[in-house]
Amino acid sequence: MQGAPARRALWLDLALYGGALVFALITAFASEFYGYRVWGNFAIAGYFAALVLTGWIAVTGRGSRWVPVWVIAVVATAAPLLYLAFRRSPTFTWGPWPWSFPAQPEVWVIERSARDLFANGTPYTDLAALGRAPHPDDYTPYGPSMTVFGFPRALFGDHPLTDARVAFLVVTAAALVLAWWAIGKPVLPVRAAHLVVASPLTALTLAAAGDDVAVVALIVAAAALAYRADPASAWGAGALGAVLVTMKLTAVPAVAVLAIGVAATRGWRALGAFSTALVVVGSAVVLPVLLADPTSFVEHVLKFPVGLGQASSPASSPLPGHLVAGLGPVGHAVALVLLGLAAAATATWVLVRPPRTAGDALACSAVGLGLAIVLAPATRWGYLVYPAVLAGAAIALGRTRDRVDVVRVGTGVPAPAEDSGVDSPPGGPRTA
Repeated sequence: MQGAPARRALWLDLALYGGALVFALITAFASEFYGYRVWGNFAIAGYFAALVLTGWIAVTGRGSRWVPVWVIAVVATAAPLLYLAFRRSPTFTWGPWPWSFPAQPEVWVIERSARDLFANGTPYTDLAALGRAPHPDDYTPYGPSMTVFGFPRALFGDHPLTDARVAFLVVTAAALVLAWWAIGKPVLPVRAAHLVVASPLTALTLAAAGDDVAVVALIVAAAALAYRADPASAWGAGALGAVLVTMKLTAVPAVAVLAIGVAATRGWRALGAFSTALVVVGSAVVLPVLLADPTSFVEHVLKFPVGLGQASSPASSPLPGHLVAGLGPVGHAVALVLLGLAAAATATWVLVRPPRTAGDALACSAVGLGLAIVLAPATRWGYLVYPAVLAGAAIALGRTRDRVDVVRVGTGVPAPAEDSGVDSPPGGPRTA
């Protein structure tokens, strides 16, 4: 017979999958985006199957709670991503924006940046050469590292498997596996997987775009490396931090949190290694592109994201910061003040109580980025994938708190799991 904790966990699972199913239904029938509607149809099947499987476990007391998670990963993430990638084959005719887009604009913007890099030595379009006023899709508001995800299509041509989203999915999976290995391969809680893998935010973002999930997965990997005691890990975490910052400036707060955590837990020598790798790798990535066309680099990467470019960002989801900014110049100023206060409060928190574990660092980053997304004048609902995934990873990595000494000596052998089989993966204890 199942105990009370197991029953409560299963009821919460049912509630989460039910909420996700409702979201998928609304998306399938109400979204203006073709890719979102396709995802919604696949996700309806995935989350309904998860509900049925979880109900079966609750009734019979047999089975693993991880099975619904993997069903969602396959049916609600990988399947719609591949379907949409094949719809982008050269025989597919693009329709009017946005109703026929089988990919969000950021996908083909990143792929275009790779072609531009090979053709012109810079991934950033020279807006002065357009012969017209630029519009948002002319911009590439990412760092040079993001261009790598467009390499497959630039090098091997238009094929479903050269879609940048496939590369984002592969890197996301590899980063999460790297993080799991770096913390000693512990037993992971299912609740963390709900946020990291099975959340509609993660599944929809990977299927329609993918860039933000890859960034946040690499943040998790960098955090896991930063708190290992072997000297090479500080270098590795710093190098990965440089890749993150040169992918998307959204990662800057998380990398700053990791630097403070490394200094507080491993000392100034480790911080020196982290910082040196950050600067050296970051410079190696940015300087060639910056020197090739400094004006375009500044316009695309720095001015456009903060609203100072020749065209305005289309990010306009009705979150609090955007709603306040929409009240006029005074409202925009108030939104910026609120954003600044939130940043100052988060920075004070991290400095006064530096994160002592990777889980703590990810939790701090989740709070800081969550506040920034909610209060920013220009923002999107989809950016909430950052705090969601970071919170789930914080839950998972937080479980290593009592295993720090084991992991730090580099044995790779985690201490025994602290809980029952409620959250065990396939092959572990069952819920019965």
